[in-house]
Amino acid sequence: MSSHLFNVAGKNILITGGSRGIGLMIANSFFQAGANIFLTSRDANACKSAGEFILGQRGSERDLVGDVHYGVSNVGTRDGCTALAKEVSRVFNGRLHVLVNNAGTSWGEDIFRESGRSNWGFDKVLDVNVKGVFYLTRECVDMLSAGEGTEDPGRVINVGSVAGMIPQEAPTHAYDVSKAAVHHLTKKMAADLAPKGITVNCLAPGFIPSRMSDGLAKWGGEALAEKLAKEIPLRRMGNADDMAGACIYLSSKAGSWVTGSVIQVDGGTVGAMQIPLSSL
Repeated sequence: MSSHLFNVAGKNILITGGSRGIGLMIANSFFQAGANIFLTSRDANACKSAGEFILGQRGSERDLVGDVHYGVSNVGTRDGCTALAKEVSRVFNGRLHVLVNNAGTSWGEDIFRESGRSNWGFDKVLDVNVKGVFYLTRECVDMLSAGEGTEDPGRVINVGSVAGMIPQEAPTHAYDVSKAAVHHLTKKMAADLAPKGITVNCLAPGFIPSRMSDGLAKWGGEALAEKLAKEIPLRRMGNADDMAGACIYLSSKAGSWVTGSVIQVDGGTVGAMQIPLSSL
């Protein structure tokens, strides 16, 4: 029963921001499960390296063998989203089973500091993290709704963050706000797309080592990274299996009746926190 419930073999998966970090974790795990993946980012060399890395993980004993495709895109613009959807449609012959809106960027500056880049920083983060999710999803609706309806709906998985629920200590105002917007947009689009046989859900990761989280650690120093790890109720940071497991669940038969949900993949950072008695 479990192999049937969590089977994603043969599905066509698009992962934005798939050349590194959480996106690469997700892309590699889908491929290992037998899916056909298309990973994309703005960096051509990074996409090529990621594709080669994933293919290099394929063992000769594997029974499930999908395809790996990659290409450059810019989901921070409407034209970029349109161009990416057209390329994915060409590669997958008009059929997409799962869209993972993972591409994201961050920017931070003290609220009282005026560097002259404030407008640029806010615009860049909101363009990629929020507008990109909206416009790319809209461009992919026809590909996602060409399936078998509610028994095997098309899937949209947005990647939010626990920072969209609890603000970070770092001055990442635009990032935190953008992820809160992604969570709410997920619920709005779930209602819009359910009649078309498409589910829309969101993952809210906690602290998972990646290029972006490295930037946070550099801002706060090693002490901040250690503090974050110790404050996670399950006492460890997240990893590739944690993210992949949640994605595969939402993309398989097991998750076919789940839509409009924001799932915290955070070791209990948000849901299992308790107020220390010393603070009362």
